[in-house]
Amino acid sequence: MGKLGYVFRILKGAKLKKYMDVVDAVHEKTGRSKAYLFCDIINCAVRYGAGYNDYNIFAFYDMNHAQRKTYVTRMKNKKIISYLNDPAYSDIFDQKNLFDKRFREFIRRGFIDLAEADLDSFKAFIEGKESVFAKPNDSESGKGIEKLDVADFASPEEMFAYVKDPAKNFGVLEELIVQHEDMARLYPLAVNTIRIVTVVDDNKKDVHCAYATVKMGNEGKFVDNMENSGLACPIDQETGEICGVAHTSKLINYDVHPYSGVKLLGYKIPYAKEAIEMCKRAALVVPEMRYIGWDVCIMPDGPAIVEGNNYAGYDFSQLPEHRPDKIGDLPFFQQFVPGL
Repeated sequence: MGKLGYVFRILKGAKLKKYMDVVDAVHEKTGRSKAYLFCDIINCAVRYGAGYNDYNIFAFYDMNHAQRKTYVTRMKNKKIISYLNDPAYSDIFDQKNLFDKRFREFIRRGFIDLAEADLDSFKAFIEGKESVFAKPNDSESGKGIEKLDVADFASPEEMFAYVKDPAKNFGVLEELIVQHEDMARLYPLAVNTIRIVTVVDDNKKDVHCAYATVKMGNEGKFVDNMENSGLACPIDQETGEICGVAHTSKLINYDVHPYSGVKLLGYKIPYAKEAIEMCKRAALVVPEMRYIGWDVCIMPDGPAIVEGNNYAGYDFSQLPEHRPDKIGDLPFFQQFVPGL
């Protein structure tokens, strides 16, 4: 009932409008009839587990059956997650305070768990700091994160009351990240991170990297998330260089960063190989969570982990401009998930 249930859900209510928006957009791009596209999207949902957004962003309208069946789609990614990740351990990645404690050696910056902090420990943490980041334990896409300047508060007591306010929902305070100058050059207003996706083998010893993508801020925003106008480019795992054009959530492509003017293709990401190796080591800390997307910052002296995501994101590496052969990532994951 899974795939058919998905089809029934999208054909009613608000999701039907979004579905039709995709039909209209693809009709404008291809000239194909809306009736054909309406039916073909349903066909792809049933046969390949592809959502209507998958159909659009992966350009399924321009593929044959043999090509379509190689793609990790919305429903196939859910199957990969459910097979590879043990939900008994998901809180470690869903709760920022638990994550920071478990992966302390890899995050390489000071932090304090606000649930355990008293005024004295808080004062000790902010002493000598100009600013800190306050983050909710369950933040997604950078939502709810605030950069707090110590000088903006009349006293440590006032700042402590602010970060402990239940309405703010802060879980941790973290030291600011100072990124490598070559990362700041890409876009200076945000910490630009690398999304590195790892899969732990059945033996719980060997770790494989599915892909690496650099994410960059844009449009004056202070985060690098795609949901906030960010850009993403694939990275060659061997050379550490950007090897494809940037894309946005609106499927706009750039070979030059529109804000900084930096030429992207061939740009060398510092410590990229070291970042991948670090994530492979980190993946074995909780090997029960075998499929993780790590966000990694590059500091002046090497990589550090920002967070780990147990919903790694399957779209970054499968966009048409990066897959001229129209072969997706499913063959990689079929090594680890039987019957996929």
